[in-house]
Amino acid sequence: MSNSHAKEEWKSWIKALLIAVGLGMVIKTFMFAPYLVKGASMEPTLHNSEKVFVNKLKSADDLKRGDIIIAEGEDKENHYVKRIIGLPGDQVEMVDDQLFINGKLQEEPYLAENRQIAKQGGMLRLTGDFGPVAVPENEYFVMGDNRLYSMDSRNGLGLIQEENIVGKGEFVFYPVSHFRDVK
Repeated sequence: MSNSHAKEEWKSWIKALLIAVGLGMVIKTFMFAPYLVKGASMEPTLHNSEKVFVNKLKSADDLKRGDIIIAEGEDKENHYVKRIIGLPGDQVEMVDDQLFINGKLQEEPYLAENRQIAKQGGMLRLTGDFGPVAVPENEYFVMGDNRLYSMDSRNGLGLIQEENIVGKGEFVFYPVSHFRDVK
């Protein structure tokens, strides 16, 4: 093998590597990314230290009530995993541990396990009464599924601006034994 042929082969490999790294950065920055769940605010849906695959290709039309999202904190350093409860234009209210959106009682099947645990522990409610809260345009009302241990739109996190939503959780991919859709 000639020296110039070896040199060309190296250039080809370096070029391919740079393209792969560049594509990887573009995909992670603009399309998809892994996020680490920290804390218990979304249990039992998501657990501490699980990794979630997040779809960053979202628009306001793609966001629906019940979606699990990753939101950027005001400091841009912290990220929060929460469930969308109220959409722009909604009135959100909690009365006697029952969620009402625009005056209509909402089913929350993702709370069934936490409600059972609370009853066994002698607790009557997962969520204190609040509202009605009007959700302005381009903002979302979010809560964690583990309502007793979640900082969310009710108690410190506030409403989430649309531009602070990083993306929608799609599936848990780590640990591999816990692989599942995020619902």
